[in-house]
Formats: sequence, C-alpha cells, structure tokens
Amino acid sequence: MKKNIVCLPGDGIGPEILNIATEVLEFVGETFNHEFTLKNYPFGGNAIDDYGVSLPDHTLEASKCADAVLLGAVGGPKWDSGIERPENGLLKIRKELQLFANLRPVSVSPETSKLSPLKEEILKDVDFTVVRELTGGIYFAQPKRRTDEVATDTLTYERHEIERIVDFAFKLAKKRRNKVTSVDKANVLESSKLWRQVACEVHSRYPEVELEHLYVDAAAMELMRNPRRFDVVVTENLFGDILSDEASMLPGSLGLLPSGSYSTTGPALYEPIHGSAPDIAGKGIANPIGMLRSVSMMLADFGMSSESSLIESSISATLRAGFYTKDLGGNCSTDEFKNELFKELKKGVQTHV
Repeated sequence: MKKNIVCLPGDGIGPEILNIATEVLEFVGETFNHEFTLKNYPFGGNAIDDYGVSLPDHTLEASKCADAVLLGAVGGPKWDSGIERPENGLLKIRKELQLFANLRPVSVSPETSKLSPLKEEILKDVDFTVVRELTGGIYFAQPKRRTDEVATDTLTYERHEIERIVDFAFKLAKKRRNKVTSVDKANVLESSKLWRQVACEVHSRYPEVELEHLYVDAAAMELMRNPRRFDVVVTENLFGDILSDEASMLPGSLGLLPSGSYSTTGPALYEPIHGSAPDIAGKGIANPIGMLRSVSMMLADFGMSSESSLIESSISATLRAGFYTKDLGGNCSTDEFKNELFKELKKGVQTHV
C-alpha cells in the first residue's frame, strides 16, 4: 500500500519525537511491504522564523494533498509576544482542512497505571474516547477583541456544527459499547441549550445507542470518580480541550496519549496531546509514546491493524522492560527508549506479520 504522509515537526520536542515516529514508519513499511512517502514541512514557530507565518502556503497545500498529516508539537516562549504565534497555524490548519472532529482515546495499561494519582480499583477497565468539536465555539467565533479595560470572546455554535460532531460520536459508539455521554452547560449557556436539543434529535436516529447528558463540571468530577462509566464522550471545543487533558491523568501523563483529527472527506491529522515542552527540548529526554500511538492510530485508520498492533505491543513491552523517560518517573533517554523499542518491534514481527 502507498501512502503520502506530510510531517510537521514543529517546535520544542516536536522534531525529536517525530523523527522517531518516521523511523518506525520506515521500519513498518519495509516489514509489511508498504510505501510511505514522508516529507517534512515548516509549521509553527520555525515557520514564523523562516517565512513570517506559522502556516506557509506550501505547507498547507501539501497537507491538503496528503493521505495523512503527522504533527509533533508547536509553540514556545520565543514567539509568545509576537503578533503571529505558532498556535495560529494550528487553528488555521484545522479550519482549512475542515478537521471538525478530534478523537482522544483514553485507556490505562498495567505498565502505566502506577503513574496515575488515582487508585487502581478506579482505573481498572477504563477505556473511552473523548470526541471534541474542533472548528467552532469560542476559539473561532467573532467578535473577539481586547483593550486594557475589557476583553470579549464569543461562543457561537450553529446547528449543523453540533449535528455533525454528535452524529460522528454516535457512529463511533456503534463500533464500541453503544453509549454516548454529551457534555454541556445547558443550565447556563444558550449554546449548550442548543447543543443538548440537537443531541437529542440526533439520538432519535440511533435508538440502539444510550445517550446521557452531563454538565461539564459534573463530567469533570466523574472522570476522577468513576471513569469506567464512559464510552464515547462528545463535547464542544473548549470543554473538550480541558476534559481530555484532565483525562490524561488516568494513565498518568500527557505524554502517553495520542489524538486524531478528522474531516468529512480530506486527510486526517495525528498528533500527541502534549505540548512542545520547550524546557526539555534538545536534552534527549522527551517521551515519544504519545507520538508513536498517534502513528498507531493513523495506521489503524489506514486499515493496517497488524501494523498498528505491532507498535502498541512494542511500546508496552518497552515499558515492561523498565524503559521509562523522566516524565514517567524513570531515567532513560529518548534514544535509549527508541533503541529498546526497535528491539521489541523486531521481536514482535513474527507475531504480527
């Protein structure tokens, strides 16, 4: 199988972790007889330095023509005071590629459960996905303005945006355990009242799927109290951003979780949910697991289930062997983790090919 994959290393630790991801993809391609075309493009802060914008036109055009996009991370204090910031590119590429749905799967493995601040009995059998609406809401709506005395951000959702993401969540739930939890703040926000109304209307098309509604504050509490209750959680942009980061504490670290962002017809974008971690960039201690699991998501979406499983099992085997980076309470370097990972990949080939 041939796939054209655009790579956006970005800033901070982004290039370090994406380099490992591309090495793994090259190994998978050779092992399973796939042809992956992998090419790096400027994006984020490094693109501002070289082109004056965070998303150059040629990066955007290449991304639109790709089968998938892999992103490392963007941002850093170097660009915080500028008019053009790396995060502008992230918002723009989501909008331009119409990446309306962001999936963040959350599960807890035996290798990482000890990292969580929660008790083991709470974490047992946790397996859910947060579906975050990605191109609407308060991050994008106008007016948006600020003076020294007042600031305004507008939260707006249109019916079609809500219907699209909720329908996406119900379709996903049908492939899982047939339960959708819709998270809103309908006791306060008009946008949430419309969200809940539309969610109920969409539910009528999926009678076999259970629908429950939770206010966002109650959902935040339940994530810590009883995360096993969740299967597919669907919510708006800001709430999804916050809740999925909170959910990362279940397996124990932001560095462990992947994400995929999807449009209706175009390429998907895959990235770890953590940031660029500029304080550790270049020190050789970055944790590549979230990036590698994002690659695994991409391969699964390509229909390459064996290839995806090989990566996942090799990550688990590497952790079982005691190779934990500093953020996970260990002391191994990024290269040491990579070297052990490739040993496990090679050992696992016979099982997965």
